[in-house]
Amino acid sequence: MWLLYAILSAVFAGAVAILAKLGMEGVDSDLATAIRCIVIVVVAWGIVWARGLAPQVPQLGLKNWLFMSLSGIATGLSWLFYFRALKIARVAQVVPIDKLSIAFAIVLAFLVLGEVPSLKVAIGAALVIAGSLVIAL
Repeated sequence: MWLLYAILSAVFAGAVAILAKLGMEGVDSDLATAIRCIVIVVVAWGIVWARGLAPQVPQLGLKNWLFMSLSGIATGLSWLFYFRALKIARVAQVVPIDKLSIAFAIVLAFLVLGEVPSLKVAIGAALVIAGSLVIAL
């Protein structure tokens, strides 16, 4: 099931770039990001309420709040920079560079979580890096 979710994530992430590029015409990229955030908050909390998950909020610990907050800050900064790049460059330039996040995640997973990448993962990350650079530059 995780593979289906990952594929759907990739499909929607690809749509984000196109929809954002279309929607940002004549709009500052920071304002576009703020509007996107409002929509995401409404949709995400709608799902939480519809699934009956809201009662779990008080059960969250300090560690949950800390790391989810830091993740939210990282997400917000990623979106702000992504939208700013999309505003001034072509989608075909920005998206491949953004996908270098794959390599950064693998390195951070090793450094922070102790996840040792297999040879297959290391080769795949190298290919992603090379492909991203070839496409974007």
